[in-house]
Amino acid sequence: MEFEFVELGGDAFAFRHEQDGKMLAEITWTLLADVMVMDHTYVSEELRGGGVAKQLLDRAADYARDKGYKMEAVCSYVVTAFERYKDYDDVKA
Repeated sequence: MEFEFVELGGDAFAFRHEQDGKMLAEITWTLLADVMVMDHTYVSEELRGGGVAKQLLDRAADYARDKGYKMEAVCSYVVTAFERYKDYDDVKA
């Protein structure tokens, strides 16, 4: 699944998956210095249960690694994923 990088204005950014003009999945963050404050994850009803939220977080983590950023978990999904998976230890703030 492809995720588009979107500038939301100010220091807010997202990765999104849209189809036919409808947003189906999104992860958003605010960039504070070199820390991505992960504040929201959304997956539409039709895509839930398919691992899309983790795919979004994986894409955001790859972005953080590419940019030399850290990630702070605020969104409940990201908090849980940070606790559950070791994959993100290198990017945790």
